[in-house]
Amino acid sequence: MSSTTEIRSSDETRVVIVGGGFAGFHCAQQLSSDPTIRVTLIDKHNYQAFQPLLYQVGTGILSPHNAAFNLRTLLYRRTNVDVKMSEIVSVNLATRTARGKSGDVYQGDYLVLAAGAEANFLEVPGAEDHAFPLYSLRDAEKLRYRLIEICEAAELHNDGSNQDIQVVIVGGGATGVEVAGALIDLMEGAPRHLFRNVDLGRGSVTIVDSGNTVLGPFKEQSQKYVTATLRARGVKFYFGAHVEEVTQKDVLLSDGKRIPSTVVIWAGGLKAARLSGALTLTAGKGGRVDVQPDLSVPGSPGVYALGDFSNCNDSNGHPLPQLGSVAKQAGRHCAKNILAAIKGKPQEPFHYFDTGIMAMVGRNSAVAEIGQNRLALAGPLAFVAWLAVHVLLLNTFRVKVQTVFEWLSEYFGKVNVATILDNDSQEPEAGRKTKAS
Repeated sequence: MSSTTEIRSSDETRVVIVGGGFAGFHCAQQLSSDPTIRVTLIDKHNYQAFQPLLYQVGTGILSPHNAAFNLRTLLYRRTNVDVKMSEIVSVNLATRTARGKSGDVYQGDYLVLAAGAEANFLEVPGAEDHAFPLYSLRDAEKLRYRLIEICEAAELHNDGSNQDIQVVIVGGGATGVEVAGALIDLMEGAPRHLFRNVDLGRGSVTIVDSGNTVLGPFKEQSQKYVTATLRARGVKFYFGAHVEEVTQKDVLLSDGKRIPSTVVIWAGGLKAARLSGALTLTAGKGGRVDVQPDLSVPGSPGVYALGDFSNCNDSNGHPLPQLGSVAKQAGRHCAKNILAAIKGKPQEPFHYFDTGIMAMVGRNSAVAEIGQNRLALAGPLAFVAWLAVHVLLLNTFRVKVQTVFEWLSEYFGKVNVATILDNDSQEPEAGRKTKAS
């Protein structure tokens, strides 16, 4: 049964936003300041996942509720914003209409496409079946489940034949190094009573990257610090070869080397959400929508594309990175342009204010390059800066307090590992096949 949006008053402007991530959420929040605008925010989940913390959920350091926030709760004071949980599968750009998987239809005077991204497995055989991405909350929960499942199996079959945990991380970007640092923290600091018959200290972590260094966008001094820090803690690196195949037991590289693995974590890149394939547009790099400087979609009046769903250039023509800070600022700017368009004013080009880039490398270790001039920090000071920035980005005071408490309890005690495993609510393991949601 299909449904359509209700009839509105003649002086009401309707804006439909597809995607409740950083870009879509901040666009809706900004638009809600005008009571003559009715916003419909649509996402396939009823929550917003805080992606910078998903690797901590995946390694059990944080509980899932510290990295996901109910959209209606976040927007409950915004009475002119309606949140709908629906997976949008098609869009008519000419009529600014979005259609959900269940037949629900939403039509607006303005349409904002901020559907986000998904893991890009680069058509590597076996990667989608056997590797664990870290882009959604579901991805993080699957990884945590797999890690705990391995340990529980070792406890169950304590006969000396248990295989050590061998983690291979594909991709040496921020996600790759952050999850590597968290895994080493887990292997070194998890309380002994959790798994009495498992020696986590014998586990291994290997980062594979086709380039010649980690953290490509960072300065050389930051790259060297991260590489040296992780190497000193036992992380292995394999540069200069790309992944040819992922199997249940190893990773095959382009130079013929096979790296044994019990868990493969895919941090090898993203592409636009599958909705991009249903648009009547020629997709740009990464399957994303190429937009004009004002974030509008060329040839489609009243339609905008934001965040990880779009390709946007800075004032010098260089592509902006796929970062949460870019998405957040783009969402707010898009809202300002829509408000201007309603009043008949011209659209303004988007100018990103570069706040810098950061990456956590584990306890007391991080790198940060602050501002447009990239003031480089490393070590404990960058570690504190990373914590402070990410606490400020969290949406509610309650979550800020809970997250800080979990971090403090881990820092001053043993690593706090979320080890609850509900077999009834998780997918059964068939071999090790686990597909991304």
